[in-house]
Amino acid sequence: VQLQASGGGLVQAGGSLRLSCAASGRTFSWYGMAWFRQAPGKGREFVAGISWSGSSTRYADSVKGRFTISRDNAESTVYLQMTGLKPEDTGIYYCARGANAYREATRYDYWGQGTLVTVSS
Repeated sequence: VQLQASGGGLVQAGGSLRLSCAASGRTFSWYGMAWFRQAPGKGREFVAGISWSGSSTRYADSVKGRFTISRDNAESTVYLQMTGLKPEDTGIYYCARGANAYREATRYDYWGQGTLVTVSS
């Protein structure tokens, strides 16, 4: 399984970005997916997760109401729509595959390479 994240970039505070994570293999729809991020000098933190069917989602309190996670099982892709971006959203964003939409990074077995999001003030 390979996860390819894309869509990062430089954006001003208040702006928007949409991240994508394309998965290889034919079992994408069996698994939950999530986005994590890692800011400079900090640990990896949960951002958002989605169940295999897309019927259940969960978010970190810091992004609730601003970010939306979604998936297209036919395209084996998970998305993260980010609006109202803040400088503290800056970091490398990673997608990950797990049995469900867990908050703990240790419960994910495959990770993408990360895509950098930089929000300027």
